[in-house]
Amino acid sequence: MPDVGEGLTEAEILKWYVQPGDTVTDGQVVCEVETAKAAVELPCPFDGVVHELRFPEGTTVDVGEVIISVNVGGDEPAAAETPAAAPAPAAAPEPEAEPEPQGRQPVLVGYGVAASSTKRRPRKQATATAAAPAALAAVQGELNGRAPAPVAPVPQARPLAKPPVRKLAKDLGVDLATVVPTGPDGIVTREDVHKAAAPAQAPAAVPAQPRPQAPAAAPQQQPAPAAAPVAEPVAAGVRETRVPIKGVRKATAQAMVGSAFTAPHVTEFVTVDVTRTMRLVEELKTDRDMAGLRVNPLLLVARALLVAIRRHPEINASWDEAAQEIVVKHYVNLGIAAATPRGLIVPNIKDAHAKTLPELATALGELVATAREGRTTPAAMQGGTVTITNVGVFGVDTGTPILNPGESAILAVGAIKLQPWVHKGKVKPRHVTTLALSFDHRLVDGELGSKVLADVAAVLEQPKRLITWA
Repeated sequence: MPDVGEGLTEAEILKWYVQPGDTVTDGQVVCEVETAKAAVELPCPFDGVVHELRFPEGTTVDVGEVIISVNVGGDEPAAAETPAAAPAPAAAPEPEAEPEPQGRQPVLVGYGVAASSTKRRPRKQATATAAAPAALAAVQGELNGRAPAPVAPVPQARPLAKPPVRKLAKDLGVDLATVVPTGPDGIVTREDVHKAAAPAQAPAAVPAQPRPQAPAAAPQQQPAPAAAPVAEPVAAGVRETRVPIKGVRKATAQAMVGSAFTAPHVTEFVTVDVTRTMRLVEELKTDRDMAGLRVNPLLLVARALLVAIRRHPEINASWDEAAQEIVVKHYVNLGIAAATPRGLIVPNIKDAHAKTLPELATALGELVATAREGRTTPAAMQGGTVTITNVGVFGVDTGTPILNPGESAILAVGAIKLQPWVHKGKVKPRHVTTLALSFDHRLVDGELGSKVLADVAAVLEQPKRLITWA
């Protein structure tokens, strides 16, 4: 198990994509693991044949443990995930196994490797030139001898793409060979795959936004049914089921307990008429600059919070207990709480304060899509400064959210509903929602928290303040 970083020391093996006897190539995804932060895929740093899978699916493995061994060149098996375990065979293979990790350290997908460019360069030369036809023929012959005939052509014309992109293409039913790459050096990107799959996904996107009061329900509601299968296998007469606490659930529990009993929470509420915001949402959907982007109330709530933070920057801070200092952040990494099949995660939009409305919409759409696919990386969940949780997608009026550790404020957005409201002296049906702001009372006084919440409400009530307060 490679060093996953981010202070994590273990991971659970969710799924093996290979079995003993399978031929693997350098960079091929061999398994999926779940850390306390997210599910990630692990690539194999060797060419060879799988010799042994050391742990079954569902096992939690400490960092540094050998999880798979690969026969390299038909000789002694190599520990594919832990370079330190290479000396385990007889003394003779040791000198051969040593140089391999020095040139390439196996890491998690998406973290990059120092020698990644050297991995791609030979592949380009092999397909673009005939510099070594004899070597290519030998390798091809070896693969043909160990795998069924249809496998043989794959390495010969394999499109360039990172393992997560290959998995995404597989999940969406997209043949990478038919995708036009737009990345550097002809690499197929995640956007290329989504573009290729757009015709197939278009019908599914239509029913995702039927409710005007909570258009954000589509991204959140997609993973919600994941809770249902838990109850299905319960046999008649079984009164209790014990579920191991691990992975994202374990990390969430530790973070929430630590936050709730470390930071003194205060929550304030405000009910606001957001009819004008809902009208603006509909106008933006037809705006040329927003074409192809997901426009919903959550987008304008995020913009309203960013405006409030700009007017009251002291809210965007953290408490440093060790140094006895309040750290005021001059940037905003805006966290968006997302319910996924594996539990609650809070990825954040880096430097959200510096983004235009179309850029913010793009970042928000990518964040939600990645979370829905279960491909959020640990790095995407680090460094948040403030968070929004949209409980309204579940039909809930509001809540008292717990702070994400290291942050000073979290805004809960309730369901947007038509309610009787006094408007210009008359009772009329208006779109109304309730906002709740929880903040760390060690560094945020009631006055500051109230001003921030009032500003968010004022912007949503009169969206023109997005311009006048900019």
